[in-house]
Amino acid sequence: MKYLSLIFFMSLLPQYAGKSLRRDGSHPRTFEDIKNEIAGYSDTAKAIIDLAVHGKAQNRSYERLAVFADTVGPRLSGSKNLDAAIQYMFSALQKDGLENVHLEPVKVPHWERGEEFAVMLEPRNHSIAILGLGSSVATPPEGITAEVMVVASFDELHRRAQEAKGKIVVYNQPFVTYGETVRYRSQGAVEAAKVGAVASLIRSIASFSIDSPHTGWQNYQSGVPRIPTACISVEDAEMMSRMALRGTKIVVYLKMGARTYPDSPSFNTVAEIVGNKYPEQIVLVSGHLDSWDVGQGAMDDGGGAFISWEALSLIKDLGLRPKRTLRMVLWTGEEQGGVGAEQYYQLHKENISNFDIVMESDEGTFKPSGLAFTGNAKARDIIKEIMALLLPINVTDVFDNADGTDINYWMRDGVPVICTGSSQSWMHLLEKGQYSASSHSLATSGSHKYLLATHISTGEPQVWSRRHENCLQVYLCLRVFHV
Repeated sequence: MKYLSLIFFMSLLPQYAGKSLRRDGSHPRTFEDIKNEIAGYSDTAKAIIDLAVHGKAQNRSYERLAVFADTVGPRLSGSKNLDAAIQYMFSALQKDGLENVHLEPVKVPHWERGEEFAVMLEPRNHSIAILGLGSSVATPPEGITAEVMVVASFDELHRRAQEAKGKIVVYNQPFVTYGETVRYRSQGAVEAAKVGAVASLIRSIASFSIDSPHTGWQNYQSGVPRIPTACISVEDAEMMSRMALRGTKIVVYLKMGARTYPDSPSFNTVAEIVGNKYPEQIVLVSGHLDSWDVGQGAMDDGGGAFISWEALSLIKDLGLRPKRTLRMVLWTGEEQGGVGAEQYYQLHKENISNFDIVMESDEGTFKPSGLAFTGNAKARDIIKEIMALLLPINVTDVFDNADGTDINYWMRDGVPVICTGSSQSWMHLLEKGQYSASSHSLATSGSHKYLLATHISTGEPQVWSRRHENCLQVYLCLRVFHV
């Protein structure tokens, strides 16, 4: 719910020769004027909250997601299931009466994990739960049997490089944050191969575990041997670390049948509510439609995709018509490094000045805890005023440093970005796509997105740029839709 509140957003106002300029040449309002205008949207905000949280739409996004996840299942890049999911959404968005529903072609990686098996042979027999990491090569058909070397960091690996040759490197790195710790997953195989390891096993990048390995994408490096790599549970990584610290010899047998195929055709899925005054200006809301193959993808990122859809549905149902175009994009190939978002960005960046803001939800849709924003200080102050409209559902926080695989391309080019946060985002990490959504959390998590999208899209046009120091003023116009 916080998502729509944020979709009624803003436009930055650059200064030139000491004057703030708007596209229409008029003088900008003071911050007090803007605050008063935002406060005037309390009735609209209440209507959005009532419909999304208490009204006939209160369970709609959950019910839509449940049918989708149960019908389609996992949606791995390059798979037939992902193709089916895209066609499902294309049809559903058309049936919902949204505008300009279309597919934009993308080439995505096609990797399949195949058979996977690992067992500790020494000092005792113990079955190790593993999940191969995306793009990993297979082991030889007979598998790999090797002694284990446990390290807690890349620094330790490099210090002990002479010990690594011919061994399976097990990383037992402590979890700090996802952004900081995920480098062990993405780079672990490369660093282990550089010192002569025959395989690598990475402690799952998660702050919580129930003996649950957590998959994800990893990257090889040109000129470095490609070795098999998989994640293991936190519990098994900790156990092998304790054994190694006692000087116990550990031997593991690993077998993986992963295969990589040529890139496959796929699509980003797009739908809009076209602006009635400045249709060329875009407020973009998004989530990704692909998932990993070991869960239903309900939380990563079915929830984010479906509250993005719900943002447009609610605005349509309320009979509102924004001045700017609200565009929803359901990305493909996010789990492989934002492939769909990057190709979309490359296709549309020549019109980047028309993108007022880009939003993404990919951190879970449990009870919302707030929004993360990257933009200047005055923009943040205005967002805080908008978020005050969500006091009835107690979602008013604005956090620093929005970040997300699918929005980083825009952020690096100066477009303000927003991502949503959840009080239980650890579940996103733990399950990596297991079905763990709830109807109330989807409704409240979506409402802020709906409200914000509405606010952003109704303002008068501004020149929005975060790249220049003189771009100091942000204007968030909260006009009624019918003006």
